[in-house]
Formats: sequence, C-alpha cells, structure tokens
Amino acid sequence: MVLKNVITSHQKEDGQSDSLNKIDPQIEQSWREILSGEFKKPYFFGIKDFLTLEKAKGKKIFPPGNLIFNAYNSTPFNQVKVVIIGQDPYHGDNQAHGLCFSVQDKITPPPSLANIYKELSADLGISIHPSGNLKKWTEQGVFLLNAILTVEARKPASHRKIGWEMFTNETIKILSERKQNLVFLLWGKYAQEKSLLIDTSKHLILKSTHPSPFSAHYGFLGCKHFSKTNKYLKSKGISIVDWQL
Repeated sequence: MVLKNVITSHQKEDGQSDSLNKIDPQIEQSWREILSGEFKKPYFFGIKDFLTLEKAKGKKIFPPGNLIFNAYNSTPFNQVKVVIIGQDPYHGDNQAHGLCFSVQDKITPPPSLANIYKELSADLGISIHPSGNLKKWTEQGVFLLNAILTVEARKPASHRKIGWEMFTNETIKILSERKQNLVFLLWGKYAQEKSLLIDTSKHLILKSTHPSPFSAHYGFLGCKHFSKTNKYLKSKGISIVDWQL
C-alpha cells in the first residue's frame, strides 16, 4: 500500500512499548510539507484503513498503490500553472495511473480522452497522438488531479464517500490561496462545483461540458480551452504549455 504504517515505539518503564500508528504517504516533498496537516486527520487514517480492508477482501483497486499520488509526484507544487480536474480514476484493467483523463502506455485512449484530442487538434492544429499518456503535460506544470484518487475495478465512483474529496478539496484551496495566475479547466458539472474553492480574482477558470461522448458536443468541442490557457499564461509572463504529445 502507498499509505504505509510507520510504527513509533516509546519504551515504558516496564519494558513494554506504546505503538503509535502514523501514515507515511509516498508523495513529492513540496506537497508532503504543504499537506502535512491532512495526513494527521482522522479522515485520512480512515482512507488508509478502508483501502487496506478492501484489498484484504481481494478487491482490485485502481490505480496501483505506488501511483495513487502520481499527479502530485509528477507536478511539484511550485511548478503548477494549469489544473485539470477529473472525477475518479478509470476503472478498467491497466488504464489508471493517477493522472486524470490519462491512461498508461499501450492503452487505447478512452472516449473522453479521444474527444480531448479532437478538441486539441481543432483548437491548435495538433496531430492526434496514438498514446493516451499525458505525462508530458505534467512535466510542464499541468496538474492532472482526480478529485477521488482510487476506485474499485469496474465500479465507477465506488470510492466517492471514503474521504478523498476532503483531501483534494484542500489541495485545490491551497493552490488557490498560495499561488497566482493559475488556469483551472473545469469540464463538466462535477468539476465545476470545485469553482467555489477558487479565488477568481487571482486565477482564470475555464468551464465547459465534460468531454464524454454524452456531452462533448454540447460545449466541450469548440471550447478552445487549450489556446485560451496559453493566451492567459502568456499575458501573465508565464511560459505556455506545449500541448503536443
């Protein structure tokens, strides 16, 4: 598990020990420091216990434990300039790797990602890449955050109530409070609810329908969010994103 138990022992006078359970998440150092208070809260211990029990029951959880915090590990706090918010990880085998809308190498891009590629091509003339791995974006400051960081195999939104949203909401609030001139891309109603956590006097929010085939034609396709993002970044003296994969 990515949420490890670290045992700190305090020897008593009678030679016995008191054990205090702590959680040591495998997360990039800048995020570890900024979110350190969250790791000590009861809800976070609850997440760890829930995942441990589910795995003990033989349930398959995505993404793999070492990739749960991949968005954080791929884009350190000081490098974030664009935030894309998804709901929860893909729930099919070998798809999720901790970055919203992204899939692992050699996996066919799912329908929502295929529509993202279509819009990217229409907006910027970028050729559609056969890979669905968006890692290159994260290396340029695009924080690909799912609001819920785990899911049970073939059961979408199955971990919606275990506490992850408290953790990722705090992440969004801290980004809003401590940084300037971020671009938040909120695709779909669920992501748009996060706008309440963002200071619009300091940051740009771009909204559209979700890129899912069920809604993409009602606002996502044609939204030009990629060019609008770069136009805003350039106006603030921030390096633009090379969206080409």
